[in-house]
Amino acid sequence: MSRITEYFRETKGELKHVIWPSKSQTMYYTLIVIILSIVIAYYLGIFDFIFSQGLQKVIGN
Repeated sequence: MSRITEYFRETKGELKHVIWPSKSQTMYYTLIVIILSIVIAYYLGIFDFIFSQGLQKVIGN
């Protein structure tokens, strides 16, 4: 049981060293992640469409 207590005590100490982002930084980084996710999804969707069209032409359907 003392190992668990020591673990939580050390974890609490480490969390004091963390530099947490401000609200504006968090919003900015969240916006970047959302935009990049949409761009990558669009990019992969285009390639999926191209490859599926090519596969249909190869198969003959």
